[in-house]
Amino acid sequence: MDEGREGPSLVGVRLRPAGRIEDYDAGRLPLSAGDQVIVQTDHGQALGTVVVAPREVARPSGPYPRVIKRADPRDLQRDDANQMRARDAQRLALDQIKLRRLPMKLIKSECLFDGTKMVFYFAAQERVDFRQLVRDLAHMLHTRVEMKQIGERDETKMTGGIGPCGRELCCSSWLREFQPVSLKMAKAQGLSLNPSKLAGMCGRLKCCLRYEYDTYLELGRNLPAVGAHVVSVQGDGTVTRQHLLKQTVTVRRDEDGVEVEATLEDLVEKKPE
Repeated sequence: MDEGREGPSLVGVRLRPAGRIEDYDAGRLPLSAGDQVIVQTDHGQALGTVVVAPREVARPSGPYPRVIKRADPRDLQRDDANQMRARDAQRLALDQIKLRRLPMKLIKSECLFDGTKMVFYFAAQERVDFRQLVRDLAHMLHTRVEMKQIGERDETKMTGGIGPCGRELCCSSWLREFQPVSLKMAKAQGLSLNPSKLAGMCGRLKCCLRYEYDTYLELGRNLPAVGAHVVSVQGDGTVTRQHLLKQTVTVRRDEDGVEVEATLEDLVEKKPE
């Protein structure tokens, strides 16, 4: 380690598109964002891309996996060969699944960088006994085989697609981790609770329902709640609706039952409920 350096030089590396960014010890390698590197993982060596430039950490939280080297043309050729091998393996696995009439949907196959294992990702509605399938595939492919069952969101993240907004799906283009999404978020934003409009391509609630949720909550705190009685220059009455983006409320006047829209400046005071 260089004299005077207090801690390891860490880089953020992403192993797959829209995947998580993990910290790796770059050692003395002069790396920059965009470089392709070979890193050490729990499953062996892997090819990744530097997305966060090197930075020194004075007090590291623990030992970090290391960057072995910057990827050279031979490494990139090996990766291309692995991808071709994975595509061939997927076709073979599809044939074997159909032959056995297994109730599973094969999503993707992946060949580890060192070629020692083939991983198959699949979706299924029920438990599937794939032990014989694994043994046969291992014999045909002359390598270790692992089957991983994934959920609807991970399936959509792997396959990708275009959302109703006309853009590439967030999960397959940039969203690194799934966050919990609930109907409460749609209600807070005044959205229609029509399931067909709230569901994404995965069949679950759209991830984008979460993006502006905190902003809507903050805007809602500035306004009197629905059902609150208010005193307004427009006339005293009960709040029947909030207009969060306009920062106004609809008030049903006590005197004649007419609904009027009032701004925050129109509300001279709030009566306790």
